[in-house]
Amino acid sequence: MSLRTLLPAGGGLAALAASVAVAVTIGPADISTADVWASVVAHLGRGESTLTPLRDGIVWNLRMPRTLLAALCGAGLALCGAIMQSLLRNPLADPFVLGVSSGASTGAVAVVVLGIGGGAVSLSAGAFVGALVSFALVMLLSHSLGGSIDRVVLSGVAAMQLFSALTSFIVLTSADAETTKGVLFWLLGSLSGADWGQVLLCTVVLAAVLIVCLGHSTTLDAFAFGEEAAAGLGVHIARTRLVLLCATALLTAALVSCAGAIGFVGLVLPHATRALTGAGHARLLPVTALAGAVFLVWVDTLARTVVDPQEVPVGVVTSLIGVPAFIVVLHRGRRKT
Repeated sequence: MSLRTLLPAGGGLAALAASVAVAVTIGPADISTADVWASVVAHLGRGESTLTPLRDGIVWNLRMPRTLLAALCGAGLALCGAIMQSLLRNPLADPFVLGVSSGASTGAVAVVVLGIGGGAVSLSAGAFVGALVSFALVMLLSHSLGGSIDRVVLSGVAAMQLFSALTSFIVLTSADAETTKGVLFWLLGSLSGADWGQVLLCTVVLAAVLIVCLGHSTTLDAFAFGEEAAAGLGVHIARTRLVLLCATALLTAALVSCAGAIGFVGLVLPHATRALTGAGHARLLPVTALAGAVFLVWVDTLARTVVDPQEVPVGVVTSLIGVPAFIVVLHRGRRKT
């Protein structure tokens, strides 16, 4: 690994570790970084906790899993955005372009509002299944239309609209006021229900997808010159696109099932990171993931403290930050053309 890659990656890791340590201390309860360290060390079996059970529970059971899930979601969404923008050669592509988020929303609403699964299926499981169903529909539709990049994007838009309409129909016709409020909060993105099981799931899926994507980094570099040029370099276009689309869809499904729909992270962060690392994907992908992790840790911290004791859905905050950045991306694209 080159020095040009190690420096931003090392800086990103240090920034992420510091961000997690500080973010866990922020909140109504007075928690210090020393308390965080003591709790973590004790739960890893390396010492005795000096905290009271209440303070230890705040650190280990509430704030730490939430902060780590925020980091994982930010890293995963930013990574998916970088892959989608390169694979589809569209600077405005993000992880939800394949309709995965809309499908997850429909699955979650079907479980919560309609009671599908008879209580044996959780909201997260319903969201995960809905995301996979939506992605399968997009792949089937785009394949029947020829499988080109524009057909994939258009199929994703169609699926997004279909499942958004289904979600709205279910909520409007079957949900009471209290259920509607809870579903809406989840649809806007929320990390309030984070637990260690979700952290483990997202860690495993993110690590697997990152390994797959890094293994295709050279192939993604070839895609920058167009499909014909990539094919001329020996790239199997259809197979590569299918593998990477499936990987990003699986990761997005896992993240959305745990945290709801958090927009603009995958759209904005890859563009910011390219200015630092260049377009080479061996450097771009890990640094983008780290940047997304740091970004969402602080966005979630802001979301849960800015109007304390109330909490703002984290997707609302990312949208408020992401829309101006989105406009900047549009203007940059216009200047280039």
